[in-house]
Amino acid sequence: MYAYWDGKPKIITDSAAREVTIYRPIERTIGIEAGALRLLVYLNATDTVIGVEENEKTWGTKNPYNIAHPELRELPSIGPFHGGNPELIAAQTPDVVFWTYTTTGKADDLQNKIDAPVIALGYGDLGKNRATFYHSLRLMGNILDKDARAREVIQYINDTINDLDSRTANIAENKTLKVYVGGIGYYGAHGLLSTEPAYPPFLFVHANNTASELGIEHAFISAETLIDWDPDVIFIDEGGYNLVMNDLEEDKYQDLSAVKNGKLYAVLPYNFYTTNYGTLLANAYYIGKVLYPEKFEDVDVEQKADEIYEQFVGKAVYQDMNNIFGGFKKIDLGV
Repeated sequence: MYAYWDGKPKIITDSAAREVTIYRPIERTIGIEAGALRLLVYLNATDTVIGVEENEKTWGTKNPYNIAHPELRELPSIGPFHGGNPELIAAQTPDVVFWTYTTTGKADDLQNKIDAPVIALGYGDLGKNRATFYHSLRLMGNILDKDARAREVIQYINDTINDLDSRTANIAENKTLKVYVGGIGYYGAHGLLSTEPAYPPFLFVHANNTASELGIEHAFISAETLIDWDPDVIFIDEGGYNLVMNDLEEDKYQDLSAVKNGKLYAVLPYNFYTTNYGTLLANAYYIGKVLYPEKFEDVDVEQKADEIYEQFVGKAVYQDMNNIFGGFKKIDLGV
């Protein structure tokens, strides 16, 4: 190893408050655990990736970043999902490993085993933990000499959220429909009663989320609770689409206002090996157009989704997502 940046190594403080020394410019990277590879794609660093977890070759191929970069699935496997295998990681001789959802002890242990720097990252979200997400982008940008790209991604997200806010912030409460999202993925696919009280697309367009009173990240509610809430509009995350459709055949749901009035809509699955940030923003535009069409009359939601995906993963992949999951659509139950 040798010093490179101005004759000095880079000393990085990662998201686990570990000091990690990087001695040379990064040419060979690996991302392990949910979201790590996605962040490398966001930073336009796919050319540095030298190995991927096994899931990126199987069910992970449905993720937007994998659709946009099929070359990733051709790379050597570095072990199973949720962390890989130290021997297989070491065999690829990475310059650095980025690891989300880990701990100080685990990161130190892997670093010792593979004799390469391991950077612990917080994945964050686009809600109250947005700063964590942005910190990781900046940290990776610094390590990869992709600072400008990290700033570009952050600015695009902020501008997009600000646009959604400006379109919907002044809608009177008495014109705000009660909404609900079901089928939210949570360590697997789930049906109608799997929801998210702080679902970011609802927050971005100031929608009246019936589940917001629960105040938790994810919730499995009872059928009685949903019936009591009686949302005017129900959105279905397509990750659980078939399960939700089965649920909606039950008699107890037939008197829901959204069911009786045909106000059921499908959105793309966003929680797929953790959060697909581009999908969240694309969903927000579709939801906004459904709830407040006059505020989004200038928006073609499919074109907007492609713009968002191109910004995040380098390719307009909405039609691919549409072909796999069903895309943005109104659901006809024939009720």
